[in-house]
Amino acid sequence: MSTGGAESAAAEAMASEAYLAGDAVREARELVAELCRHFYLQGWVTGTGGSITVKANDPDVPLAQQLIVMSPSGVQKERMVAEDMYVMSAEGKVISAPVAKPWPHKHPKCSDCAPLFMKSYLMRGAGAVIHSHGMETCIATMINPGAKEFRIAAYPKATAVLVRNHGIYVWGDSWINAKTQAECYHYLFDAAIKMYQLGIDWTTPEHGPINSAKRLRSVASPGVPNGCHTAKSSKHCVVLDIEGTTTPISFVTDVMFPYARDNVRKHLTSTYESEETKEDIKLLRIQIEEDLRTGVVGAAPVAPDYAGKEEVISSLVANVEAMIKADRKITSLKQLQGHIWRTGFERKELQGVVFEDVPEALKNWQSQGMKVYIYSSGSREAQRLLFGHTSYGDLRQFLCGFFDTTTGNKREARSYFEISQSLGVDNPSQILFITDVLQEAVAAKSAGFEVIISIRPGNAPLPANHGFRTISSFSEI
Repeated sequence: MSTGGAESAAAEAMASEAYLAGDAVREARELVAELCRHFYLQGWVTGTGGSITVKANDPDVPLAQQLIVMSPSGVQKERMVAEDMYVMSAEGKVISAPVAKPWPHKHPKCSDCAPLFMKSYLMRGAGAVIHSHGMETCIATMINPGAKEFRIAAYPKATAVLVRNHGIYVWGDSWINAKTQAECYHYLFDAAIKMYQLGIDWTTPEHGPINSAKRLRSVASPGVPNGCHTAKSSKHCVVLDIEGTTTPISFVTDVMFPYARDNVRKHLTSTYESEETKEDIKLLRIQIEEDLRTGVVGAAPVAPDYAGKEEVISSLVANVEAMIKADRKITSLKQLQGHIWRTGFERKELQGVVFEDVPEALKNWQSQGMKVYIYSSGSREAQRLLFGHTSYGDLRQFLCGFFDTTTGNKREARSYFEISQSLGVDNPSQILFITDVLQEAVAAKSAGFEVIISIRPGNAPLPANHGFRTISSFSEI
């Protein structure tokens, strides 16, 4: 090793030691001990169950590299102190363990749930994770023993995983966010259990008597227009793709994408300090770090915050432009594009385009009691903007909900299974999916959907003998 390399390594080691012994880690230790005492009083971490972990927040250290403080397993949570905590590297390696206490205390042990905590940190960019064993979190999994999931809302950005008979894991970008979310989930579980005990159906907005033959689930899509909940399960739902199905591909590729590309720097510069843009940048950083690890073409390191606003924005713009050029279907890009497009629609610099047969079909489906949804790789906000600002007026009144890539990849069957569960149909065959992409059609058919392929001007040709019904206009349905 060269002298310069040795000095650099020594400096990094000293910085790491200073971070470990510094205020950020000390305050995180004290915070976890305080939260354990608080949650013990709530009944969430009794009998040594449950656990809490937070990142040691140091503004000079990127979130992905921050140390992790975690409460130990098998310890009385209400009696914990700062010195009882484990400190781990960003990759999950223990770098500081608590000292054993004399009998009758148990020897400290790192939580068996640590791998699950690390998934939240590495896959969701979490800043804190709370694992509660609250009674309501366990009972909620018992209401319908055969169910594979507990649905209290059709919201794909859920920040929790419920484990049957083992409580809930809730994460957030900070301990405050995670704590708030955990409190909300516990309240909803408690409400659902009480309604179930009273014979009230908590799975529908009407809250009528429970139908014993009905599978228990709750579907409450955000922003659902009036009338969209009135269709019975015997009625079909229609799920529509956008590009090449309701809207010319050329509008997306020649208008929407260039607008986002040309305005990304302007948007980031003017909204840099807003909470919304901070969240956009956070998601982009997580995605870019993953791209760099996997060698994605066009990915380049993002400047750290201390490099200054202009440097950060310039490095983000380079990555976003590469993502747009590659037409990547990733949530971080689609969310940012949606926010840029919102400005364009608000300024009337953009207007949504749909094929001329679309408005009449939407009206007819609604009049027949059929619920219509959109499933597109564009963000839900971008979908609402497009249908809310067309030359035919606001078409959102005919739509009951929107799904995007947070639901899942459009070419995977499990995404359509997820949608069928959200829509509350008795059988997936009650859902008609219309798309121009053969791979999406195959995935939806595998999930049990009825499928039609849309043939529109500018769409890619289909292979012979693809086996699906095709239409060139919704009027043919």
